[in-house]
Amino acid sequence: MLFVFIDQAKIYVAGGAGGNGCLSFRREKFVPRGGPDGGDGGDGGSVWLETDASTNTLLSFRYQQHFVAERGRHGEGSDRHGRNGADLVVKVPLGTAVLDEDRIVQIADLTTLGQKFLAAKGGRGGRGNARFATSTNRAPRRHDPGQPGEERWLRLELKLLADVAIIGFPNAGKSTLISRLSAARPKIADYPFTTLVPNLGVVDAGFRSFVIADIPGLIEGAHLGHGLGIQFLRHIERTRLLLHLVDMSPDTGRDPVRDLDVINAELAAYKQALAGRPQIVVANKMDVAQEPDRVRGLEDHCLRCGLQLVKISAATGSGLPELVRETAAALTQLAPFGEDGAEGEPEALEGSSSSW
Repeated sequence: MLFVFIDQAKIYVAGGAGGNGCLSFRREKFVPRGGPDGGDGGDGGSVWLETDASTNTLLSFRYQQHFVAERGRHGEGSDRHGRNGADLVVKVPLGTAVLDEDRIVQIADLTTLGQKFLAAKGGRGGRGNARFATSTNRAPRRHDPGQPGEERWLRLELKLLADVAIIGFPNAGKSTLISRLSAARPKIADYPFTTLVPNLGVVDAGFRSFVIADIPGLIEGAHLGHGLGIQFLRHIERTRLLLHLVDMSPDTGRDPVRDLDVINAELAAYKQALAGRPQIVVANKMDVAQEPDRVRGLEDHCLRCGLQLVKISAATGSGLPELVRETAAALTQLAPFGEDGAEGEPEALEGSSSSW
C-alpha cells in the first residue's frame, strides 16, 4: 500500500448560522387575544478540531477543504424553540499546529490525544416575539434573525512528536540507524535523499523507551531551498534531543567537522532555538573509517565545543548499545515536551559525557 505523507494543509471552516426567531400570535378557540407565542431560533453548530490516534497525516484535507457545521432551525409558533445545529468534529493527527491563514500567528497546538479546539463557533439563534412581550407591549412584532456563524481559513501544520531526532547529511546512515534501533523499516538505498518523509520508531532502552524520528537529509544551503530544503525541520521543533549523525567513511570526500558545522548552521538559519538544542554527535561508519586524522579532528572539535561523541557502525551494530544507553540517560536530564514552559527550547544538558 502506498503511504503518502502530507504535513501541511489549508482548510475553510464555518459555523452554522443561527435560526431566525418566529413572529407568531396565539390563536385558540375561546381564548381571545392570546398574545405572542413566537419561539426562538436554534443555535448553529460549531466546527471543532480533535486529535485522533488513527490519523497520522493531513492527506484527507487534500480532498476536502471546506467544513461547515449544521445551521440552527427557525423558531415556530406555540413557543417552540428551533433545534440547535449539530457540531462538526474534524479529526486531525496528534501534533497538529493550527495557524491563521497567513501563518503569522499560531492559534492552537494539539499535542495530547483527544484534545479539542474550537475552530469556528456557530451563530446564535434569534429571539422570537414572545421574548419581547411586556405589560405595555402585549402584542410585539419584533423578532430577531439568527446570527451568522464564524468563518475563516486556517493553516494546519503537522509536527511529529518524538523524543529524539536523527539529523545529518544525506546517506549518513540515518535510515539504517533507525532500522537497527527500532522496528521502523524505512527505505534504504545507496543514493542521496532516499528518505523523503520523516520516519518514526520506538526504541526499547530496557528501563525506559523513547520515540526516535529519522529526518530527511540536509545539505548546505537547505534554508535557501537546496536539496529537499528545510520543509521537514518543523518536525524536530518538538524533539528534546538531537542525534547528529556524521559520515566517517572516506568515500564522501568531505570533512566531518565541516559537515557538523554546516548542519548546525542550517538549523540556526531555520530557527535560532534549534541551534542550541541538546545534541549527541554520532560518528557513523567507523567500520570503514581509514583515516585516523579525520577521527581525531572530530574528537578534538567535539571536546572544544563541549559535545558528546559516540562512535558507531549502524551497518555492523558496533557501538549501538552504548548509543542507546547514552541517549536514554540524556533524556532523563531533559524535561518532557511542553513542561519547560517554552516550545522548542529544552534546557541544555548538564556536564560532559562522563557525568551521564
